[in-house]
Amino acid sequence: MVRFLCVFGWALAGRLRPDARYTYGWKRASILAAFINALLLLVAMGALVWEAMQRLSAPVPIAGSTVMVVAGIGIVVNTATALLFMRGREHDLNIRGAFLHMAADALVSVGVVIAGGLVLWFGWNWLDPLVSLAIAAVIVIGTWSLFRQSLHLLFDGVPDSVDLAAVRAMLQALPGVARVHDLHVWAMGTTEIAMTAHLVMPDGHPDDAFYVHATEELHHHFDIDHVTLQVVRVPFTEPCGD
Repeated sequence: MVRFLCVFGWALAGRLRPDARYTYGWKRASILAAFINALLLLVAMGALVWEAMQRLSAPVPIAGSTVMVVAGIGIVVNTATALLFMRGREHDLNIRGAFLHMAADALVSVGVVIAGGLVLWFGWNWLDPLVSLAIAAVIVIGTWSLFRQSLHLLFDGVPDSVDLAAVRAMLQALPGVARVHDLHVWAMGTTEIAMTAHLVMPDGHPDDAFYVHATEELHHHFDIDHVTLQVVRVPFTEPCGD
């Protein structure tokens, strides 16, 4: 729970308003929260695997009934909490991280109940660590994509939801645009995307309607919220680096 509250605090920091010192605000904190959440889950699963391996080599008696009651309470609490984050998990890495965090705890509790019941009825003490290993594998598989995506965004990678080639093609198709270069797309936070680009327009600068149209198209097709376009006037024969 302490781990969850710490990560949740980072996520709230991402909602702080921009100021003279942090002109983008603390939006990147939401990505950092998702990364820390994924990292902590992976570390926790590593510890679970280590403990399970120790118990496989030296099985210990388990108080099956007590373990089942405590784990049953955990299932109810963690499942209810996970459901709160279920709706927004596809659109926000941080919400997805919170969902995985609570779902992982619920899954561990389910495994404990199953193992506790079998140990209580059949005396299979060796089954508990095997169930732990299976649960750890499932959680690691589910968490790895969150870890990879959040790390990717921390290094200003292009968000998975944005096709950079399609963005370039859309800009290139705008009236008067001969070429697009210095195109950069990155995530400001887990829910906001920014973009900058230079548009080569030999006929000169367009009117405001051009910028409004370009911004609306980028938001509609790629969910890009912050757009900065710089128009440069370069002859068609003059090379222009990408």
